[in-house]
Amino acid sequence: MATPAAERSDLASQLLHALDKEAPLLSAESFPDSNYTDLKAALDRLASRSMVQYEAIQREEVYLEAEGELIATHGSHEARVFEALRAAVDGLTIQELEKTIGDKNISKLGQGKAFRDKWITKTKDGKLKAVADSIHDAAREQLLSIQTSRTVSDPKALADLKKRKLVRVQKVIDFKINKGSEFALEIPEEATDLTAEMLATNAWKTATFKPYNFQALGAEQRSGALHPLNKFYTSDPMTADMPSDHTHWDDVKAVHQDGKYGSIGYRYPWSKDEALRLVLRTHTTSVSASILHKLAATKGPDGRPPPARYFSIDRVFRNETVDNTHLAEFHQVEGIIADYDLTLGGLMAMGITGLQYKPAYNPYTEPSMEIFAYHPGLGKIVEIGNSGMFRPEMLEAMGLPKDMRVYGWGLSLERPTMIRYGINNIRDLLGHRVDLSSVQRNPAVRLGKA
Repeated sequence: MATPAAERSDLASQLLHALDKEAPLLSAESFPDSNYTDLKAALDRLASRSMVQYEAIQREEVYLEAEGELIATHGSHEARVFEALRAAVDGLTIQELEKTIGDKNISKLGQGKAFRDKWITKTKDGKLKAVADSIHDAAREQLLSIQTSRTVSDPKALADLKKRKLVRVQKVIDFKINKGSEFALEIPEEATDLTAEMLATNAWKTATFKPYNFQALGAEQRSGALHPLNKFYTSDPMTADMPSDHTHWDDVKAVHQDGKYGSIGYRYPWSKDEALRLVLRTHTTSVSASILHKLAATKGPDGRPPPARYFSIDRVFRNETVDNTHLAEFHQVEGIIADYDLTLGGLMAMGITGLQYKPAYNPYTEPSMEIFAYHPGLGKIVEIGNSGMFRPEMLEAMGLPKDMRVYGWGLSLERPTMIRYGINNIRDLLGHRVDLSSVQRNPAVRLGKA
């Protein structure tokens, strides 16, 4: 059982003070009574701050099974048979021996081995009698040694003991611990959030922040990967064909890898294989990007791409945990407006009331905003979509003019419908749990004015 957090914190402090006296050190020698879970937690806490370095050392130890413990305490079965018969002087019948030892199985097994070692014999009247002057209980001696050393040097002997179910082999992990580059005897306090108070007082300038664990999701996630990260890859086909517009392909590569059109890029090597890898779309922005690329090739009366509006409703897929507001498969309503000299204020003032916005990050829009609305049934504000101005380096790579701006927003179809009709569980709208009789009873959905 893991110990409380306060005790684990104290263990971390003990590790630092032990390292200050001796480095490197082995956990098995310096902290023999600490369990693996607590020791690993303390080491990880210190290692995340570069205060210590450690490596795991795996070894095998031999432990006595229940019968082995019994032999180590009371002697081997054959030794117990011999001692019982020697104490009787005139010998014992098999029934008397079983009663004396108190275990029929031990008496039976011990007799066989004692006969083979010529420690006992059977008299003419059928009794068992001790004949050896003294014995050496090698089995007990061996198990007592194992109990102390946790090892068996002879592989053949170990195999025999395991076969007789007297011992078991158990893997044990020790740690070799050394000082890290930021070693100190006191653990610095680390802030986990940048607060308004820290900004107001400039405390953030001297604060120590807890490092973000970019490996927390298991697989390494690199900048510029598809967003959101919870995606489904396709197996057939696994990849897309190369696009016909090689100039656009090269410009997108340059934007990501080195920066272009005023962007510094993500500054990591562009991967053709990753770019062509197919996923079930997590949003319909992929369709919007394709439409904007076609718009760039269209010429209006003035020779430039004309202003345009595009809207779509289609299905998207996300590897999410399903609950009353989330589905793995749902519909997205998307709209884009392309025109010249648009501003973010125009996007926020499109005649829709009762919405709230929060600054956000999207790889393809800047600035970006999440869109929220109040759900009376749930009694809370829920996110219903995302929005923003498409980034210039995305638009210019398509061939669109520098002064053309594009609004983009995407809304879940299901969540606004929940708010409109007072539905508290999104699974009642879409998925295998939908009550088909309710579909037949209720009127068609109308998202216009009541």
